[in-house]
Amino acid sequence: MGFFDAIESGLRKYSQFSERASRSEYWYWVLLNILGGIVIGLFDTFILRMPQIRPLGIIFSLAMIIPNISVTIRRLHDINRSGWWEFLLFVPILGWIVLLIWMCTKGSENTNRFGDNPLK
Repeated sequence: MGFFDAIESGLRKYSQFSERASRSEYWYWVLLNILGGIVIGLFDTFILRMPQIRPLGIIFSLAMIIPNISVTIRRLHDINRSGWWEFLLFVPILGWIVLLIWMCTKGSENTNRFGDNPLK
């Protein structure tokens, strides 16, 4: 899955928590968030001259909360884990490391309890 396909999929399935997301879809989505945050941060700082308040950064972050949760849950489904494991984000350092390893893990080759392989 390419960058634009992954972004389109993430936006189209922003409220869908029941399927699976491939590694490429997840990591391209993360890349979009990083690049979007940088661009919006630069715009807030240099064009709007509001580096402390960052109004567009706040709007961007709020707009991306549900899609970020959705794509992370679907990525966990791809490795045959429940979406509830996303709560490991609230466990400092150890939880983040576990989730990072899981997000880098190859998904189930065949159909699992959450659906068909998204790469087929």
